[in-house]
Amino acid sequence: MASALFDLSGRVAVVTGGTSGIGRTLALGLADAGADVVAVGRREALVREVAGAIEARGRRTARLTADVTDQGSLERVRDACVEQFGRVDVLVCAAGVTRRTGTLEMTDAEWDQILATNLTGTLRACRVFGAAMVARGGGRIITVASLSSFVGFFEVAAYTASKSAVAGLTRALAVEWAQAGVTVNAIVPGVFKTDLNQQLLDSGRGQELLLRTPMRRFGRLEELVGATVFLASDAASFVTGQLLVVDGGFLASGVNQ
Repeated sequence: MASALFDLSGRVAVVTGGTSGIGRTLALGLADAGADVVAVGRREALVREVAGAIEARGRRTARLTADVTDQGSLERVRDACVEQFGRVDVLVCAAGVTRRTGTLEMTDAEWDQILATNLTGTLRACRVFGAAMVARGGGRIITVASLSSFVGFFEVAAYTASKSAVAGLTRALAVEWAQAGVTVNAIVPGVFKTDLNQQLLDSGRGQELLLRTPMRRFGRLEELVGATVFLASDAASFVTGQLLVVDGGFLASGVNQ
């Protein structure tokens, strides 16, 4: 049956940045598809809350905190997952930060923080969990890119640079690890309202983005689940190095009226 291709029963997934926003939605979506899911983040209270929601779906989990800027914390998560579950089959890299600042006013510290989380944090998670996947001969890695991986956005140079680099990193790792049976792909969310960007979208920028989105609405976070489950599943066994865009037509659009 075709539905069996998308069944994640028996798989073990780790979602970094999995306690809020897009990451939380993806963690619960993977659990709904049958996977045991460990959603990690920096705040213990949120880790416990998401773990409870995963268990309520009948899936196994672990309550583990981690910060993608701290390699040791990621290694502890990996080791705990291997001890409890035997392996990690799927990694979703959803930790991210942004800040609107004019480039001439932006400090080096602001630039470094955003790059450290969005880009280097993604690389770090891919290396920590990907090493065992490469050694075992299989695995699925899903990064989270952005519309700004393709186009420029006003006064978010650091975020745009980081997400452009995530797109390139995704392709590079896909090529490097393909013969080891590890696929590396990205989802590319369009305009989805989260705690990370709510302030920006409630401004005039949100209205501009709606005008440029042919479907004339913001995405619903659950609309990212299908793409993620697909990339984590057997249905995507020959798909690697791809950026799967879920954007209501934003990147396809020219003139919308």
